[in-house]
Amino acid sequence: MTNALWFLLVGGLLLARGLTSSLLKNLPVTPAIVYLAVGLLVGPTVFNLFHFNPLKESALLEVMTEVVVLISLFSAGVKMPVPVSLKRWRQPMLLASVSMAASVGLIAAFAHYALGLPLGAGILLGAILSPTDPVLATDVQTRHPGDRDQLRFTLTCEAGMNDGSAFPFVMLGLGLLGLHELGDAGLRWVLVDVLWATAAGIAIGVLAGVALAHGGRKLRQLAPNQTLMNDFLGLGLIGVVYGLSVMVNAWGFLAVFFAAVALRQTEVKHANTHQQDPAQQPDHGLATGLPAAQPQDDTQTISAQSLVFKEHLERLSELTLVLLIGGSLFLDSWSWRAVALALFVFAIVRPVSVLTGLLGSRTPWTIRSLVAWFGVRGIGSLYYLMYAIQHGLPEDLALELMQLTLIVVTLSIFVHGTSVKPLLGRFWRYRQYLPEWRKGAGPPPPGQL
Repeated sequence: MTNALWFLLVGGLLLARGLTSSLLKNLPVTPAIVYLAVGLLVGPTVFNLFHFNPLKESALLEVMTEVVVLISLFSAGVKMPVPVSLKRWRQPMLLASVSMAASVGLIAAFAHYALGLPLGAGILLGAILSPTDPVLATDVQTRHPGDRDQLRFTLTCEAGMNDGSAFPFVMLGLGLLGLHELGDAGLRWVLVDVLWATAAGIAIGVLAGVALAHGGRKLRQLAPNQTLMNDFLGLGLIGVVYGLSVMVNAWGFLAVFFAAVALRQTEVKHANTHQQDPAQQPDHGLATGLPAAQPQDDTQTISAQSLVFKEHLERLSELTLVLLIGGSLFLDSWSWRAVALALFVFAIVRPVSVLTGLLGSRTPWTIRSLVAWFGVRGIGSLYYLMYAIQHGLPEDLALELMQLTLIVVTLSIFVHGTSVKPLLGRFWRYRQYLPEWRKGAGPPPPGQL
């Protein structure tokens, strides 16, 4: 495909997306399915008008997916409700740690014993496919900083953290393949890749976010008439935090997410300084478990003002990358090995890992069930795959992991994209009726569950 045809295709899709925005909201599928369908039609699967080779373009695709994930993580962090509390964050933390480890282990076992991959490749594949995607899961994520829904909060917070918590397993897989130094008995991996990189990433993010919030507030006080370019400040924070993290071998994904969280938290505290304590105000969230504590005016906050621009970038990136995924698949890409792996991930790995992580918690079973299903795989998985390829993954193994990953991501877009709206619609109707039901009004009417 020539550059002119490529611009024509992307431009046409952008025009169609903009003109049919309201229509797409009413469809029972997500926009990502439309982009993927177009990619399959114009790609080698149907008309073969263009073919994108991820292996040949792995360096470019690594940078593209890296930037997209960073922007999405920042957006997710900004939407986290205020204030942060261990009680509220306990479930997402368990999902990003215990469930992540269980997911990697299950996929690694399946890849090693059922697909015949080396143990290191199996762990690497588990790390690639275990993180839930912060880019493609917008329909089940927190919609705005004031959103207090427990389901959306749990899924958003998990996606914000598990893109960083998967990195130690990526390095473990590469180490077992001889592409990364693990140290004697894995000591270096534990001390550097797990403990140091995680703690340093969180610390860098929190310090940078707090510093920018204080700096912006001081500058507005000293020069009230000065206009700040909040979009640039948000992008600058992402760049500085991620660059510092990479320089000191910390996990930059975690750093960017927590930088956004700290920025938002600090700005909200500043905004509420001369207001009534929001924790004392009534919460009309109807059993969401997330108290309202948002500022009354977001017009002077860096986090809120930069969020709109980041979400626009996120939508543009989603269109481009999902289109490329569709344009990279051939008919013979759909092997039984890849399809079996996808079904195993969706039907066994995700439910088992989620239920294991939330074992003993007080999370309602309706929310556990939905979290166990909505484990969308997407752009983050592509990034980890490209990262491994760029770190010396042998070509034959890279091709096999690429085929498996692309099919899992493609099926995840279809399966989760077609089920998210119907299932969430049922859940909202159920939850709206639940308070009256608990008061003894009888069982829910037919069709409401």
